[in-house]
Amino acid sequence: MSNMPPPIDFPALLRTIRSALDLTQEQLAERLGVSFATVNRWEGGGNKPQRAAQETILALAREAGVEGAESPSAADAAAQVTRRRTGRAAAAPTTKPMEQMLWDAACSIRGEKEAAKFKDYLLPLLFLKRLSDVFDDEIERLAEEYGDRATALEIAESDHSLLRFYLPPEARWTVISGREPFDWPRDVQGRSTAPRDIGEHLTRAVRAVVKHNPSLSGVIDVVDFAAERNGERDINPAKLRGVVETFSDPRYRLGLADVQPDFLGRAYEYLLRKFAEGSGQSAGEFFTPTEVGFLMAHILRPKPGETCHDYACGSAGLLIKLQLVARELDPTSRVPLKLSGQELQAESYAVAQMNAIIHDMEVELARGDTMINPKFRNADGSIRQHDIVVANPMWNQSFAPDIFAHDPFDRFRTAGGITSGKGDWAWLQHTLACMNDHGRAAVVLDTGAVTRGSGSKNEDKERTIRKWFVEQDLIDGVILLPENLFYNTTAAGVIVVLNKRKPAARKGKIVLLNASRHFQKGKPKNYLPEEDIRPLAAMYLKGESVEGELAVITTEQAREADYNLSPSRWVGQNGDPTVADIPSLIAKLRALASEQHKSDDRILKLLGSLAKW
Repeated sequence: MSNMPPPIDFPALLRTIRSALDLTQEQLAERLGVSFATVNRWEGGGNKPQRAAQETILALAREAGVEGAESPSAADAAAQVTRRRTGRAAAAPTTKPMEQMLWDAACSIRGEKEAAKFKDYLLPLLFLKRLSDVFDDEIERLAEEYGDRATALEIAESDHSLLRFYLPPEARWTVISGREPFDWPRDVQGRSTAPRDIGEHLTRAVRAVVKHNPSLSGVIDVVDFAAERNGERDINPAKLRGVVETFSDPRYRLGLADVQPDFLGRAYEYLLRKFAEGSGQSAGEFFTPTEVGFLMAHILRPKPGETCHDYACGSAGLLIKLQLVARELDPTSRVPLKLSGQELQAESYAVAQMNAIIHDMEVELARGDTMINPKFRNADGSIRQHDIVVANPMWNQSFAPDIFAHDPFDRFRTAGGITSGKGDWAWLQHTLACMNDHGRAAVVLDTGAVTRGSGSKNEDKERTIRKWFVEQDLIDGVILLPENLFYNTTAAGVIVVLNKRKPAARKGKIVLLNASRHFQKGKPKNYLPEEDIRPLAAMYLKGESVEGELAVITTEQAREADYNLSPSRWVGQNGDPTVADIPSLIAKLRALASEQHKSDDRILKLLGSLAKW
């Protein structure tokens, strides 16, 4: 009879630790020195912690007073906790070191290609580095099971299914960076097939990865690192070697426990912004800050198995955050969300595929112009509907009403009419078309979307559509975000929350949350503090008035305000002299002028009657 202790249920142990210490998954991740996504996967059973991580978890469990957290290596584990808390080279990098690495890499090839093309080379390299680091993590896991690394590699070579992605030797980062030798085979004439330089090596490496992993076709092999033009390399091999060396810095390891959620999306957006700054042009695309995406996910509270769609998905960050929050809310569930997204830009589409792969998530992706050609349809050609819709479409995009006068999907005529000029409400009309009968949505838009046209004597198409949404009781709420969160604009932005089936307590009401003061200064952008995200979501979901933070208005009040739904119009923050937006101030001035005119008439009439007397 075996005296071996039963295996430790690490998902349950992690939840117990969090309960005992009153920690969120992000806070627990910080204590353990890993990323939030890693703890999220551990709790959901998607990954098992490796030996060193297990010891760290057990040490923290003992510190928290959790029973049954016994280990023969307690002293080593305690030391490991101390090392992690005081900082270690491989701890999850913050955005700043990641951005610095990317800019260092970009600078190493600056001048070899126009700035906007840097990302086309850097992102596939970054992804290859990630695949290689994860491959090493998984070999380490197998080594723990089978005794040593050599045996683990031998087993992996014979059974590629043991790994997420199998990397042939020539595509592993230690070989690419020259830190390990590789014997290139000889051709039929006995000549070496070794590449002439790093450019050829990288191109052959990514093609070899795709050969063994067909799902990566069109994702990682999108550029030729050895491409020539007029007899000259597009990127000098020496410069390319400098990029590889930058990515080889141990501070920038990209393994399973090393990086924050959506790090690739952040990297992509950072490059877009830097290149736009360099060329004096707008990047032309919006990336939803990570903390805003988490706020949206916590407000929508996705449940296992729900269908979730983003019709302007970019790097798929919003979809990924929905799944991460769903796992946090129900860590015992093995039923994933059903994620889908459409993206117009080829580069963003490839990054979305990379992001989904990196997070071990299934995301159904399609390319195309959502407004003209929505790809997710039913068998009868109608737009597919979902439980949850999230999006951050282009703000204030030009909208040509004549193109959509006869919309084949009838998204506009029956939902307040066809807009003109700005396309913000057209996006919300498309959002509505993507929602099923009990669907809910959160969409990020420019602040002007909830005020334009209010208080004006002229009929405004946007106000008319906004009125229709209010009168149909489809708007659950509006959240005003802080200024200067988004990379290529200083504008604040709002989250418009829609709900086709409001709970009884919220029917006929709109929740307006002014979160504009919930930020910390950053360089160059502000950010929502992580500790504010859940309280803000909880306040919004509770839906009770909070002085200086949240107001709840009725449909009648919205009607009286001419459908001005700006939270700053309804929620004055203490100590802030500027509590009203410009359209509402104009409306007030007009009202005051009208009252003054009436008062002057009454005085003149009174004086006239006195004169007659």
